[in-house]
Amino acid sequence: MTATGSAAEADASGRDRMDALRRRLGGFAFGGDYNPEQWDSAVWREDVDLMRRAGVNLVTVGVFAWAALEPEPGVFTFEWMDEVLDLLHSAGISVDLATPTMAPPAWLSQNFPETLPMMADGETFGFGNRLHYDPSSPVYRERAAIITRALAERYSGHPALAMWHISNEYGPTAYNEQSSVAFRAWLQRRYGSLEALNDAWYTRFWSQTYTDWAQVDVPAVPRSWMNPARQLDFKRFVSDALLECFVAERDIVREYRDDIPVVTNFMRFYRNADYWKWAREEDAVALDIYPDPGDEDSWVSAALNFDLMRSLKGEPWVLMEQAASAVSQWKVNNVKRPGMMRAGSYQAIAHGSDTVLYFQWRASRGGHERFHSAMLPHSGTASRTWGEVEALGNELPLIKDALGSSAPADVAVLFDWDAWWALTETHGLPRNDFDYPGLVTDHYRPLLEAHHAVDFVSFDSDLSRYRMLVIPNAYLVPDRFVEALTRYVEGGGVVVCSFFSGVVDETNQVRQPAYPGGLRTLIGGYIDEYLPARAGETFEVQFTGAADDGAAGAVTANWWQDSVHVESATVRAVYASGLLQGRPAMLENTVGEGRVVYLGTRLEPAALTRVLLGEAQRSGIRALVTDAPPTVEATLREADGVSFLFLLNHSESHAAEVRLPFEGHDLLTGASVTDAVTLGPLGVAVVRAVTP
Repeated sequence: MTATGSAAEADASGRDRMDALRRRLGGFAFGGDYNPEQWDSAVWREDVDLMRRAGVNLVTVGVFAWAALEPEPGVFTFEWMDEVLDLLHSAGISVDLATPTMAPPAWLSQNFPETLPMMADGETFGFGNRLHYDPSSPVYRERAAIITRALAERYSGHPALAMWHISNEYGPTAYNEQSSVAFRAWLQRRYGSLEALNDAWYTRFWSQTYTDWAQVDVPAVPRSWMNPARQLDFKRFVSDALLECFVAERDIVREYRDDIPVVTNFMRFYRNADYWKWAREEDAVALDIYPDPGDEDSWVSAALNFDLMRSLKGEPWVLMEQAASAVSQWKVNNVKRPGMMRAGSYQAIAHGSDTVLYFQWRASRGGHERFHSAMLPHSGTASRTWGEVEALGNELPLIKDALGSSAPADVAVLFDWDAWWALTETHGLPRNDFDYPGLVTDHYRPLLEAHHAVDFVSFDSDLSRYRMLVIPNAYLVPDRFVEALTRYVEGGGVVVCSFFSGVVDETNQVRQPAYPGGLRTLIGGYIDEYLPARAGETFEVQFTGAADDGAAGAVTANWWQDSVHVESATVRAVYASGLLQGRPAMLENTVGEGRVVYLGTRLEPAALTRVLLGEAQRSGIRALVTDAPPTVEATLREADGVSFLFLLNHSESHAAEVRLPFEGHDLLTGASVTDAVTLGPLGVAVVRAVTP
């Protein structure tokens, strides 16, 4: 978004650009990263011929090519890129052209060593790694702008160009002096004065009061314990500093052409960038994700990340990178079993992606990722992986009618980077081993496995469209969210909130006068003490008969207990053993037309599932399908009054029968379906509803 444009105008322009890309491709984008600079030009024509054979219609070019494009400062060698783009265009393959600024060349590190990032321990992060740059470095930003402008001047009018890909997987955190200079400027913009900074950081504790801005620097490796507000603001600053780099390059390419999408690629559960904030600056959200084929549960985390990506803008998104088979970065790199890559690709589409893209097209002969799988493996077209890639590329046109469709949901789960950073990046909590993504997954999984559609929301999202909101352990909540949440519940919304939520404000200061200060009125009680469990300690929880829990008997809880005192709420469950025996473990409070259910402990998975699904049922929320096993995933996409039901069986060994909510046609087989479909192991069906 430009400085003069509104957020709504930027969103509309982004949708227009993505609509233009969809029209140009005529179906789902299929392809991936293409790195021709790694190969002799004699290979390029074979590449293009095989791309056409596999149904490739979009490739990303230039991500790691800075040294090949600018071998010396100001000396550009574009001729090879000219040939590649011309060759791709002649074959009808569109190009997502990348700025190569995530991989600075050796001459930049040698001539300008100040661009190399210093780590928190004071050591320099040297050349030969990846992401070897300080995002706050004026020199780095200047050289990044030069190569970006040179690319935009040369290729903005090229007929192959369909999308701009700015840099790649933004990530470095630097502790250089220039980072401290930028951090001070960021703090001055945020707080305005040293007095306000000292108040926000509560610097009266441990005599940390600042009397001059020059005394403020970035937090290096802590030798004891660090000011938690300072650490939280540094996480915010890092995200914003990286975003400034993206916006600077985005604005350059837009000077030359304003009708095609501009994106960069996000990563799974990535802590250094607030993706809610970043998404507002992009035409579409794009994701790189590599679920572990050796983990039978990895599809759950993938589904969560896919739903999160769709929710960031509330629009179809871009699967920018996945693996055709194995990766190379883990201790053991398992291959994807036959059918797993296809199922994972359809899973992304099922959750709103309009693309299936890979890293990378042709497997590299050398370098760190030489054993990372590719669409075209080292063994060539005789390989199993190639056969599956080719088959999928030629199958995707069968579902092109689902392109651009939306995915509605009645349930939302809160996922906010401020909540994440405050809970896990600062110290001094009752326990310091919180796993925020893990906790969110614990609350998401029951809804996914029960075949509910789920969106994610931030502290700034519109809550009014949802019947039910789940808040997993939101230790930090800003005032604006408390106000929005209150309006939501008063208007009839249902909230399920887990322990240790609403405790501190945006500055990481404990809300007064009692826990959980921000949510006390909403939960209808207060907490006088937090009791983390001892190692191996468990305690029984007995439901009391409220709602639909009374006949369930005692369940097990662990890890945490709130010492809850009831004010306006009713007690849904009590501790049946342990130090808090007989005390409330779960509350329900009516607020206006809605209600808040508060969990003061970590229930065993089956009990948490029962609570979440029970509240969804009470709220009138229906699952997309019924009587399907939890390893079957169901999602719905809609466009122009037409529904597309995606069904995926993640079991590698068992078939599954799924009863259908409507009659339709399976787009992948062409068969008419009425009551049910049978999915083989790793099977997929895409059912288009018969329009009355």
